[in-house]
Amino acid sequence: MKKINEMKLTTEAKSVNEGFCRVAVASFASQLDPTVEEISDIKTAVSEAVTNAIVHAYPTRAGKIYITASLTDENMLTVRIRDTGVGIPDINKAREPLFTTGGDDRSGLGFSVMECFSDKLKIRSEEGKGTTVTIYKRIRGRNINES
Repeated sequence: MKKINEMKLTTEAKSVNEGFCRVAVASFASQLDPTVEEISDIKTAVSEAVTNAIVHAYPTRAGKIYITASLTDENMLTVRIRDTGVGIPDINKAREPLFTTGGDDRSGLGFSVMECFSDKLKIRSEEGKGTTVTIYKRIRGRNINES
């Protein structure tokens, strides 16, 4: 697969920025003419990843969220959402449905939702250094080489 286009976005890890991140990535993906369902899937997966970074990565300090989205000649959207926060001590445990470290007001479904709305999901994390969530979504719309 050959990368055709890429965007980068850095924002403060604040809940007011979650919607902007979701819409920015969806707008970037729109050049492939995705279906309404595909756009909805992208927005949902990105929203969950960004919300996880906001809620869990920086419990005692301010921080940033770094997003890179790229498109390939095979209509694959890849979205990397990275933080430099506290990291996840046990990724397998964190991926379990209903597991949360966020208290009673969190559902513990973030990674499950991301997996449901993407074709593939990768999570890398190191305690004290942060987490990177990579979402892969193939778009069935027009081929980017037609643009």
